[in-house]
Formats: sequence, C-alpha cells, structure tokens
Amino acid sequence: MRTHYCGQVTAEHIDQEVTVCGWVHRRRDHGGVIFIDLRDREGLLQVVYDPDSPDIFAIAESVRNEFVLQVTGKVRHRPEGTVNPNLTTGEIEVLGTDLKILNKSQTPPYVIDDDSVSEENRLKYRYYDLRRPEMLERLKLRSEVTRVLRNYLEDKGFMDIETPMLTKATPEGARDYLVPSRTHDGSFFALPQSPQLFKQLLMVAGLDRYYQIVRCFRDEDLRADRQPEFTQLDIETSFIDEAEIMDLMERMMRKLFKDTIGVELADPFPQISYADAMHKYGSDKPDLRIPLELIDIADVLQEVEFKVFSGPAKDPNGRVAALLLPGGNALTRKEIDGYTEFVGIYGAKGLAYVKVNEVAKGREGLQSPILKFLPDEAIETIISRTGAKDGDLIFFGADKSKVVNEALGALRVKLGQDKGLIKGEWAPCWVIDFPMFEWDEGDKRWVSLHHPFTSPNEEHIGMLKDDPGACLSRAYDMVLNGTEVGGGSMRIYRSEVQKTVFEQLGIDEQEANEKFGFLLDALSYGCPPHGGIAFGLDRLVMLMAGAHSIRDVMAFPKTQTASCMLTQAPSEVSERQLRELHIKLRKPPKMVDS
Repeated sequence: MRTHYCGQVTAEHIDQEVTVCGWVHRRRDHGGVIFIDLRDREGLLQVVYDPDSPDIFAIAESVRNEFVLQVTGKVRHRPEGTVNPNLTTGEIEVLGTDLKILNKSQTPPYVIDDDSVSEENRLKYRYYDLRRPEMLERLKLRSEVTRVLRNYLEDKGFMDIETPMLTKATPEGARDYLVPSRTHDGSFFALPQSPQLFKQLLMVAGLDRYYQIVRCFRDEDLRADRQPEFTQLDIETSFIDEAEIMDLMERMMRKLFKDTIGVELADPFPQISYADAMHKYGSDKPDLRIPLELIDIADVLQEVEFKVFSGPAKDPNGRVAALLLPGGNALTRKEIDGYTEFVGIYGAKGLAYVKVNEVAKGREGLQSPILKFLPDEAIETIISRTGAKDGDLIFFGADKSKVVNEALGALRVKLGQDKGLIKGEWAPCWVIDFPMFEWDEGDKRWVSLHHPFTSPNEEHIGMLKDDPGACLSRAYDMVLNGTEVGGGSMRIYRSEVQKTVFEQLGIDEQEANEKFGFLLDALSYGCPPHGGIAFGLDRLVMLMAGAHSIRDVMAFPKTQTASCMLTQAPSEVSERQLRELHIKLRKPPKMVDS
C-alpha cells in the first residue's frame, strides 16, 4: 500500500513518485490550495493538492484531523521561504496526484499536540495518545534498547530462557498478585515478583548464562517509578565473581548508551561503598552530578546545651550532619520555610540553618536563630569543616540516622535541582559492600537489605549467627543520576548457608521447607557459584528518554491506583466464573421492606 514512510521522504526523492499512508495531523486551506500534514510513526510529510484535479481536490477538502489516508504524488522542493528546518522532511513536499480515504475518524477527544491535556484523558484514549510523536519516539527508543541489549548478551553467550508466570507465593518483600486455581480448590498461584528462584535453578541445571526480558508483578503502593506490572532485564551466570559481572554489565551499558542515544558513559564506573554513600549523600543511590555532601558534626555538638543537637549527637543510632549550600545566603525566609516543610515529609522535625555573611567576623558575621545555643568553638569548627565562605548557607539535620539521611539526602537532591547545581548529563556508579541485614524496629527482627538469597562476604559467613548486623553482602547496585537502574548480587549456593540466613530472618525449618524446599533441595545437588543482576527496563528507558515517569515509556500503563483507564480494569466478573474458582464474595445483606 505504500512505498515509503512519511518521515523517510527527503530531498533524495525529488521528482520521484511516492505512495505514503498515515493520519491527518493537520489540514490547511490556503485560498484554493489544500495542505495536508500526513503523520505516521516515522514523522510528518506535507502534501499539497491544487484544483487542477477537481475530483481529488474535493476529497482533500473533505478530510479532517485523524482521517487515515493513502496518498500518491510527486516529490518536489518546497517553495523558497517555506522550508522547515525542524523536520527531516522540511525541504520537500509531495504534490498529490491521488488520494484515498482509508478510514474516517470521529472528532478526536483532544488535539494531539496539546500539552495541557490531563494524564487521565491521555490514558483513557491511550491508542490515540500513542500517536503523539514524543510517545512514538519513546516506544521506538524502548524497542531499540531491547534490541541492543539482546544482541550484546547473546554475543556474550547468554541464552534467552522463559520462566513461569504462574508460580508459588514466596515472601520477597512486596505483596503477591494471587491467581485462584480452578482445579485445586482453595489453592492459589502467584504472579512472579521476579524470576529470582527460577534463574538460580537454571544455574543448578548447568545452563551457565541466562537472560530474559520479563514481566514482573508487585502489589504495592505506586509512584512515578512504580507500576503493578513492569519489565526487567534479568541476568544470571555461573562460575563468575562480582568483579566479572560488574565489568560485563558496565560494558553493556556503555554500548547501549552509545548505540541508542550517542552518549559516552564513564569508563570505568566509579565504585562507592554503601557506608560512604550514606555518609556523604544520605542515600544508597546517590546522584553524583550534584556537588553537595553531608558532613558529620556530631562530635562537635555532644556537650552543647542545645538538646536538639546534643541528644542525637550522643545517641549511638543518631546523627548530626551539615549540608553546605554555596551562595545560599540569598535564600529568602519563604524559601527556607519551604525546604523545612519538604524535609518534614521524611520525618525531620525541623531544619536549622546558619547564614554566612562574613566568615572573618566570626559569630558576628553569621545569622541564625540557633547561634545563641552554640559556643564559639563549635561554630568555628563547623565553619571550618564545611568550608563555608561568605554568602553561603549551612543546613543542619539532627535525629536518628535514618531520618537525617533521608531528609538531608532528599534536600541535597532538591537543592541541586532548584539551584541549577547539576553538573554533566550522566553520572553512573556502582554501590557495593551493602549490609547483609537491617533491623526492623517495628517487628523487632532482622530483614534482608536486598533479598534472602544474597550471599554474605565469604569472610563474614562465620558471623551470621553471632553478629548478623556486622555482616556485609556480595551485593552491587548500578545507579544512574540518582536512580537505581539495576541491582544484583552473588547468590548463596550452599544449602547450609542458606538455612542459616533463613534462621536469622526468622524463617524456621518448617517454613523454609514449605516456602523454599525446592530451592534448598536444588542447592544440595551440586549448585555452582553464581550471581546475577536485574535491570528495571522501564526505569532505564525513562532516564534515557528524559521522561518524568515510567508511565511515559510504557504502551499501556496503569494509574497510581493500579487501574487501567482504557479497559476499565480491574473489573467485576460473573458469579459463574467465581463459582468455577471456588470463590464466594461476601455481600451486604439485602434490605427487606418491613
């Protein structure tokens, strides 16, 4: 039906006859000459119809936005002064010699290039919204990303192997999506949160190098970078250590960015320990483009009378840290109040600050409500340690370490964005040496910082029972511009070590056998050393496309309430289907007239 895509017709085709198909992006009647901007997935093409062919001209007059057309005509230069440098087809136009309306369209629900349209409407009419050039480009980029990743991995000897979608419910952190079984009354499958256990079993099976671009499901609260169903690039390999895996993945990312968006990433990626990341940036996914760091000052403030500072400074689980904002003296009180409200989201009870007017004047050159609570020696040390200069501002956080890290870590990112401090476009890094466990204050027990199949450092295996909090794991996260794009680890491959880890997590032998018996059995049949990584494909493409949400790079995403505006899912099903699944819904009693 066509010889070319609209966006592929260029000056090379001058004087050639072409046939193109697409949607009417815009129709313009200029005093007897009709211009039609025809759009397909490759771009826009201007088609011109004049009255010399009355029958065809009459058809051109009747077309409206989003009609589907087949156009035949001769390619020619645009008249002088009408060239559009913003289009790949901007030098030429097609003088139409034939025109067929393949299908008409109702009046569209909104103008396709109207940026003010609500996301609700865009999701409701997603098939229409995907015609937007920016959405087409994002999905094309996504397709190109998966192509490059597949080619790289297959060149390195990885095999694409599918794992089950209907599997066993296992405790992996988030709630499972459950699927009732018709043939097993009262039993349920679970949709996989990840293929973690199956890819480990593939290593036991000797398949050595596995990958899969796979859908995963988690029933959790949503936000910009979460969806109930999402896509992972899942990777596992045997007889390898973390240094080799990280090197393989670094080279894959460098190739991906160069081949798809023409970006040269750092070689090698810097590596940061978890402890250093939390200490300097308050986050285990630091944005290294922002030149601000948290600075510990607890030792300076342990003996001050100001208990807001001295209390956390003396607390073994507390932290007092400073965050210097160069040039921050210019912040208004309204701006400071706004940042105070912002850190409150993360549990901070307030946001103390000191404005630095003139360092040379000591206390007299500073401005802050808290100065009266601090001795001169403490003030001098803080100014020296932060490197504050005239015109700067110092923010303070004092509370439990978790609160200070989250609050000042988030403030660091916000200040970087608000004040234009971000340097460079791309800053990848590895975060390594994660703790094996973290303490859950609510449940009063140890939980895995990553997942329960992550291997401890070999030299820490003997500490698992007596000092689990001191154990480090063989985990590694790839971070890009403050977003975790991939996380992985070397796995536990000895059944006795896996049982010990389960014990520390409060999973007794009976529960371990019920939930993970098949894995423990497999580990006892000659399991090789192995490890892997999983990349959030949606999140990665979101960053590469410059989008603000993973919904912007998914064809048919859900809303933040995990519903589909297009299909109106989830929806009720018939009583017959429920009976077949042995499910009985509890309904309120019917009201009966007295």
